[in-house]
Amino acid sequence: MRPDIDDQFKFLNDIEKLRGVQRNNRLLDGSRQENSAEHSWHLALFALTLADYAPRPINPTRVMQMLLLHDVVEIDVGDHPIHLQTDWKAIAAAEQKAAMRIFGQLPEPQGKAFLSLWQEFEAATSADAVFAKVLDFTQPLTQVVFADTPSQEHIRICREAVLNGRSMRLKDDFPEVYQLVLSMLDGNAASGNTTLLSRLAFLNEADKLKSIYRASKLCDGSRHENSAEHSWHIMLYAWVLAEHAEQPVDLNRVLMMLLLHDLVEIDAGDTPIHGKISAEDLAALEASEDAAATRIFGLLPTEQGTAFLQIWREFEAAESEDARFAKAIDRVQPLTLNLANGGGSWVEYNVSMSQLNERVGHKVENGAPAVWAYMKPIVQKWFQANVH
Repeated sequence: MRPDIDDQFKFLNDIEKLRGVQRNNRLLDGSRQENSAEHSWHLALFALTLADYAPRPINPTRVMQMLLLHDVVEIDVGDHPIHLQTDWKAIAAAEQKAAMRIFGQLPEPQGKAFLSLWQEFEAATSADAVFAKVLDFTQPLTQVVFADTPSQEHIRICREAVLNGRSMRLKDDFPEVYQLVLSMLDGNAASGNTTLLSRLAFLNEADKLKSIYRASKLCDGSRHENSAEHSWHIMLYAWVLAEHAEQPVDLNRVLMMLLLHDLVEIDAGDTPIHGKISAEDLAALEASEDAAATRIFGLLPTEQGTAFLQIWREFEAAESEDARFAKAIDRVQPLTLNLANGGGSWVEYNVSMSQLNERVGHKVENGAPAVWAYMKPIVQKWFQANVH
């Protein structure tokens, strides 16, 4: 066990605060403002889904990683809507300082690598960074033009951004979306490239994952986490902790599994791991999730949808090294939330340490034994102090 795993968990707990940073744009259904953590997850999904539209050859994994990291500085400096008068030079300096602090929590080689990737995104000179920026401009536009009932203020902001602001670059870097957005801002129905439209339909459907709430609460206990921000957080967990996998893993495949794994909850809902479920109910749930996967990934062009469905099924089967590690990481993150918020779902579901070992510990140990060796005594100490 490397002693710097402490630093890795401190970083992962700190960035959890990104869920509390509210953005100006709203979910597609208009129900609330989006937060920067679920926004980052959605952008990673944009990167995987729309990689073919990059103006130059890219590494989709690096683009996803940039987008997972790009907003973590907002933990310290907040989000700054593009339509407001802002001293962008001062904001850039503040964000650089925040990046130094946040990534500086990691072990030095890893922290430097993360900081370098964040700085590459900010500079927007490499092909990967340019496309990441393009997607960061694209997603808020689609949230307006495809919204159930977009506000006139948001339409005005989008029109200004496309015609005279930062989103003008889409005219050269993503012309298909640029023309589509302009047409829809003028009140026309979505039309044109059917392949692009099917991918956008999938991405719009994915927005619903931000409204699926889990049993786990945030570290501060203020609310339950949703499955989109959960997916963002565990992707960072997998990336940071990959060196602790039982066997070497393909990080690209692990990240794809965790990016996609909870989309079925849009139809099937979340099933708390500590809830009571019979064998019959479990079989029905598995059938429901498989049907959801078929429907949701079926929104995509056939070849891409099939590839995504296969990745999802590999994760569910948990037979490959990549899937076992991904499953382990999916179990680790709720432990840290419950430890931070006073027990959370352990208290709600009256969980014992033996039950936790059975439903969580064995799965973590199966894919990341070094991580469980680190977490188990911490969790045991909590149960000894709080469960009698």
